[in-house]
Amino acid sequence: QQHQYYQMVYNLGKKAIMATPNAYGKIDTRPVDRRENYVKRCVGLPGQTLQIKNRVIYLDGKINPDAENVQYKYNVELKTSYLPEDICYELGLNMSDVKEMYQYGTIPLTKAAKAALEKQTAYISSITPVEERETGMLYPQNGYTGWTSDNYGPIWIPKKGEKIMLTMENLPIYERPIRVYEGNTLEVTQNGKILINGKETTEYTFKMDYYWMQGDNRHCSADSRYWGFVPED
Repeated sequence: QQHQYYQMVYNLGKKAIMATPNAYGKIDTRPVDRRENYVKRCVGLPGQTLQIKNRVIYLDGKINPDAENVQYKYNVELKTSYLPEDICYELGLNMSDVKEMYQYGTIPLTKAAKAALEKQTAYISSITPVEERETGMLYPQNGYTGWTSDNYGPIWIPKKGEKIMLTMENLPIYERPIRVYEGNTLEVTQNGKILINGKETTEYTFKMDYYWMQGDNRHCSADSRYWGFVPED
């Protein structure tokens, strides 16, 4: 029922866009993806199982260390109204981020920048981590997982030639690769049977390798946690 509901929502959205070309333009064709240029770090390879626990990425159960310039968002309580600009530049803080800190009280920081900022005791009262919560924007959007951007998975990354057993629980995760990227029809019957290309099945063998990408500014990045696997093509 959940699968059917989200399919209905997708179809209604598509019909609404097609019916209002004055607002959205005429759609002649839609590519497999939108070919937008995103710069993200590959943190998971085909066949690996990825899990994020308290911001730390694990691959097949082993810690995958963060790159040096990975940033996370922090709550910053200031003693003064502003930080001197020379200190901001010295610490390598992005001035747009600093302005947002003045407005919202949060800023993304690398480990080194956080440590350096904490030493500015004349201006800083406290720096505490922002706790990310579950949102409906996380992948897969058509299935409830309870995951957050800081605590996500485990999720197996599809590998070419590897077979996976399909269930109603994991179907939302693998539906898009099967249907959109690999060009199959996929349906779920009212009694919960999975049909691929019209045939009932409980398994699927992937035709391509897939990758898991995450931005280094972890709390301000649209990446695989939000749009899923990246196909090799």
